[in-house]
Amino acid sequence: MKFIAFLFGSMALLGQMRTASPTEVGIRKQGLEQAAKLLGDEVNAGRVTSAAILVVRKGRIVLHRGFGAQPDTPFLLASISKPVTAAALMLLVERGQVSLQDSVSVHLKEFSGKDRAGIRVRDLLSHTSGLPDMLAENVDLRRRHAPLSEFVKGSMTTPLLFEPGKDFSYQSMGILLAAEIVERVSGQRLRDFLDKEFFRPLGMRNTFLGLMGRKIEDTARAQPVTGQDPGEWAAFGWNSKYWRDLGAPWGGLHSTTSDLAVLLQMFLNGGIYNGVRVLSPATVAAMIRDQNQHIERPWGLGWGLSTSPVWAYFGDLASPRTFGHSGATGTVAWADPERQLITVILTTRPSSEDGGRLLRNVSNAVTASVD
Repeated sequence: MKFIAFLFGSMALLGQMRTASPTEVGIRKQGLEQAAKLLGDEVNAGRVTSAAILVVRKGRIVLHRGFGAQPDTPFLLASISKPVTAAALMLLVERGQVSLQDSVSVHLKEFSGKDRAGIRVRDLLSHTSGLPDMLAENVDLRRRHAPLSEFVKGSMTTPLLFEPGKDFSYQSMGILLAAEIVERVSGQRLRDFLDKEFFRPLGMRNTFLGLMGRKIEDTARAQPVTGQDPGEWAAFGWNSKYWRDLGAPWGGLHSTTSDLAVLLQMFLNGGIYNGVRVLSPATVAAMIRDQNQHIERPWGLGWGLSTSPVWAYFGDLASPRTFGHSGATGTVAWADPERQLITVILTTRPSSEDGGRLLRNVSNAVTASVD
């Protein structure tokens, strides 16, 4: 198996996290090796160009490997961006500048029209707003390299799919409007707000929304979806400078296995990491608790939950309290509070190519390794 070996220098990257032998924290090494083999086999067979995995148990790193890439190569995360954007908005909730019960129009004055007054800030984060995942003009906007402001403008008037709060539909445009609220209330670009309030305090040095001066060549290059038009892929696909620097709040975040482990450990710690308080325990609890009990479609605030019928990339063995998110570029990051277990799997193959099977299988092998 070709891989870049077990990284014992992670302590410098992860702050208070240190490496430990699997047996020290109740994990079977054989199970972790199986998880690594599943990824390595896909890379060796050429089906996946690059992959990386990091597993943490009880705050200790027990597996950290890269396949066709360094263990801490930045990957384009796609929709793992969503809970990070949600966390930015929740920080404003903590500060009393926004309420989850606010009508979205309180903060976005031009957001008006049929049923829009009933859309609360909460609905943007729990996918109950009725907004679509993508705009009808999505491809045209990307084809002409439209700025985010045009996506925002379209989201202000696009038809709703259902009455707000009455149903669930996964929606990137709701997350976009959540980001717009952050920018208007804070007076900062979302990418700068996240860097100042989250990434720098947590030591997440290799996490950035948009390129933020980085080079695409220094990141893992995403593989195209089968059948994607080559011209469109080159012009506005995941590896294009346009998409990488757009900073889409729903899918434009770059990060590494180590940085995502820090973020998840902060949530497991109740909002604190390495002595730095980023979120309050109350905020953390709200974000990883089911907010959609009234419609029986489990979801947190930004975070997906293992109890959701549409959520499977955490594997079949995840505890009911597991939270996390996946991304269409072939990524998943999750944390299981019951087992004090964190798993980050980053690949370059779109999850639609195998229906997320690889991410599920690797996640299963990790969870099954816990004694």
